[in-house]
Amino acid sequence: MTDEVVIGPLDLAARVDDALRVQALAFGLSDDEIAVRRQIVLRHLTHPGARALGATTRDGRLVGFVYGMPNDRAHWWSTVVEPYLRGWDLDGWLDDSFVITELHVRPGYQNRGLGRALITTVTDAAAEPRSILSAIDTESPARALYRSLGYTDLARNVLFPSAPKPYAVMGAPLPLRRPGG
Repeated sequence: MTDEVVIGPLDLAARVDDALRVQALAFGLSDDEIAVRRQIVLRHLTHPGARALGATTRDGRLVGFVYGMPNDRAHWWSTVVEPYLRGWDLDGWLDDSFVITELHVRPGYQNRGLGRALITTVTDAAAEPRSILSAIDTESPARALYRSLGYTDLARNVLFPSAPKPYAVMGAPLPLRRPGG
C-alpha cells in the first residue's frame, strides 16, 4: 500500500457524493445511475451493523471506499441471489454473513493494495464467520483480488433487474486470506 493514502473510518453519509464520484470513475456510471445509487447507499447506512471505510489522501481526497453490513435475507440483494444459491444448496451462505455492498478505488490508485486493505479491514471487524459479495461475472482484476482473499464462486450468471451484465456471487470464510497465508 502506498504511504500517501490512509485507510480509516468513513462517514459515508456525509461523503456519499465523494464516494459515488469514485464509484462512477471505477465502475463507469451515468449521472442517472449515480442519483439512484445515492438513495440506495443512504438507505443501506440505516441498517444495523452497516459500516464504511475510506482510502483518503493526505489532503483529504477520497480515492477509495468500501461498505457493507450483516446480511439480511429480507434485503433486496438477498432476495435476488437466493434462488441462484438455493439451486446449488448454498443459500445458507446468506445467513451469518457480512456482505460487501460496494468496494471501489479510483483508477489512478488501483493496483496499490488499497482494495485489499479496505476489504480486509472492514471484514476483520465483522462478527460474522463469513463474507459474501457480488461482482460482474467476468475475469477481472476485482475477481482476481477476491479469489486471492479466499472468495470462491457460489453462483454465476446471476441476473439483477436493470443490470446489463450477469454477476457472480462469491463467498469466503473470515478472516480473509492474507498474502503468503
